[in-house]
Amino acid sequence: MGKNKRLKSSSKKIKGGRGPGKPKPAGISKPSSKTPKPSGVPTKKHKQTHHTVPIIPFSSRDSILLIGDGDLSFARSLITHHEVKKLTATVFESSLQILQEKYPHVGENIKEIEEGGGVVKYGVDATKMRAWTNAKGGRGDGVMDRIIFNFPHVGGKSTDVNRQVRYNQELLTSFLARAIPSLSPTKGSSIIITLFEGEPYTLWNIRDLGRHAGLEVERSFKFQAGAYPGYKHARTMGIVKGGGGWKGEERSSRSFVFVRKGEGVKQGVGKKKKDESSDDESEVEGEDEDMNEDFEADDGELEKGIEKDGDNGSDNEEDEEDSINGVSGDEDEPLNQDWTETR
Repeated sequence: MGKNKRLKSSSKKIKGGRGPGKPKPAGISKPSSKTPKPSGVPTKKHKQTHHTVPIIPFSSRDSILLIGDGDLSFARSLITHHEVKKLTATVFESSLQILQEKYPHVGENIKEIEEGGGVVKYGVDATKMRAWTNAKGGRGDGVMDRIIFNFPHVGGKSTDVNRQVRYNQELLTSFLARAIPSLSPTKGSSIIITLFEGEPYTLWNIRDLGRHAGLEVERSFKFQAGAYPGYKHARTMGIVKGGGGWKGEERSSRSFVFVRKGEGVKQGVGKKKKDESSDDESEVEGEDEDMNEDFEADDGELEKGIEKDGDNGSDNEEDEEDSINGVSGDEDEPLNQDWTETR
């Protein structure tokens, strides 16, 4: 019995082990739970930053028309930094004096524009403007290669989002109808509209408005204000009333390039061709992502006394977003009866 006990005790010790008297094999060690990292590899993950290449949707040789250019800083940048030679910049204000009341520094911009060969036109209503053609009376062919409308907005305070959306859609519908005759017959002549991203601007269905006007989106891309040195987003109410704390040029924005139907991306190429380095999207007509509903413009539905026009910005762009987020401005305050003085 004693011998058997000793054998059992010995087998327990040997099981799973090397047993007594067996040396540990040389060169063998317990594997580490941590895998060694190759030299030169950073221990922490670092996010890679992509420096997007700004897209400039025109060339220095193009004939360019700017609508509602506010303090004319965008026009000045096109002249001084992009060497545009054939530029016509328009503002809604009927005179230089009224424009200077809103933007006291505007004289410097006008001087640079005119010295560079550009022209400034006052009292141009985006919804009623005449055609810019090569013949008198709006006859003949259009002469503009690019028509640019940055940040159109009707202005006015309202907590009714649907109402604001409707008015801005009507603004853009009227603008597009007036702008098309001014386009050069050259294939690829375009109308470029820039809007802030996110609601309520996405509710305007800008692509659909263009389609109803006989246009299609050739491409859309991130608008980068830094590509236009000296440009400042001018609030429509002006610097004097609005102050200088709000910087619209720092907000995320997107430009939409409209061309006549049939002049855009060919069917079957694909819905979007996106270049990550430029955030550029080429569009194919009829396959827009945010076109959930068709928009049909009904003439004459604006309230009596409310005019329409565009400018590059609005004093109430912030208020409109607040109402989307549940933070309203002055409740029950109607749209300005003469919003042109407080845009």
